[in-house]
Amino acid sequence: MAQRRPPKKRLRSWRSEAFRGVVYQVVALALVALAVWFLAHNTLENMRVRGIHSGFGFLPEPAGFDIGESVFDYESNRPYWVAFAVGLANTLRVAIAGIVLCTVIGTLVGVGRFSHNALVRGACRVYVEAFRNIPVLIQLLTWYLLFTELLPPITEALHLAPGVWVSKSGVSFPVPVWGAGQLYAGLGLLAGLLAGLLWRHAVRRRFERTAQPGSMVLMPLAIVLALAVLGWFAGGAPTAMDWPQKGELIVEGGGSVTPEFMALLLGLSIYTSTFVAEVVRAGIQSVSQGQAEAAQALGLSRRQEMRLILMPQALRVIIPPLTNQYLNLTKNSSLAVAIGYPDLVSIANTALNQTGRAVECIAIIMAVYLTTSLATSALMNWYNARAAIKER
Repeated sequence: MAQRRPPKKRLRSWRSEAFRGVVYQVVALALVALAVWFLAHNTLENMRVRGIHSGFGFLPEPAGFDIGESVFDYESNRPYWVAFAVGLANTLRVAIAGIVLCTVIGTLVGVGRFSHNALVRGACRVYVEAFRNIPVLIQLLTWYLLFTELLPPITEALHLAPGVWVSKSGVSFPVPVWGAGQLYAGLGLLAGLLAGLLWRHAVRRRFERTAQPGSMVLMPLAIVLALAVLGWFAGGAPTAMDWPQKGELIVEGGGSVTPEFMALLLGLSIYTSTFVAEVVRAGIQSVSQGQAEAAQALGLSRRQEMRLILMPQALRVIIPPLTNQYLNLTKNSSLAVAIGYPDLVSIANTALNQTGRAVECIAIIMAVYLTTSLATSALMNWYNARAAIKER
């Protein structure tokens, strides 16, 4: 007898669970879109009745205000959108530096919680319990007051090294004069990073096939440095430097970091590093105790055990909550307005007060933080997929 074929699922029938799910999602999206349209229409109508101007037409107009700290050249006659770009660059500057710094500090403190030395273990625990229970805003204000009170005035600026001055205006240091050599060196650095990643991938594939180890750190680092130096030579090997000079009121020339930036960076990094340390500690504790015993049976040192056995397995537990801490640090950077650092929120507040475009300025802030958060999540999800242990 011929076997009877199972009846096909009727996706367009209300009895189909899949069909009902699609209908529910369409209805939900329609309701959300309707609510957004209603709120936007109602807001614009109320603003029109009250004579309040709306729209983003103010962005090409001259901003008319100075910004105390900028990654690139900025003057008060530049448009508003340039001012917002300066605020975005300042926000990304402190966020990226803070993420790197809090990761390094948090990892060291988290690993230190497992030290055999009771003094190191206790110091790491005190660090975590002390700084994570103090509100981040209080820490930012404390660091800012310390820098502004303890650093000497311009007239008594400390000359720590050739070209390095420390005063209440911040830390000034010499920087290379930008030219073709620096551009080629940067391109060589990017090419070196790509080549280093390809080298690590090739070494990992060879180890999986033949069990022959290869250099995963020193050789990629050598490739990066070699290509950067080659790019520098290709650009003429420039050695010109912009040296800061101490004046009567300010230190002119060179590069500098302000007390506001240093206070914000330290406050965010130290506060977030305590949570990173707890994430690292929890990840290491999630690894089976038998793995550590096996490493000790093989004669591995404590450092080799942590680097080769425990940390690679702990990463699959560490990375997801670590993403949340990176997002928190980026969003907490909006507290920079409390200490006068010109981040995106600070510049948006100034633009709002001058133009009265509150809805537009707040929309720009929301769009920027939403975009940066989604980009950070996408990058960490990609890294999580790469770092996940794949079972055979």
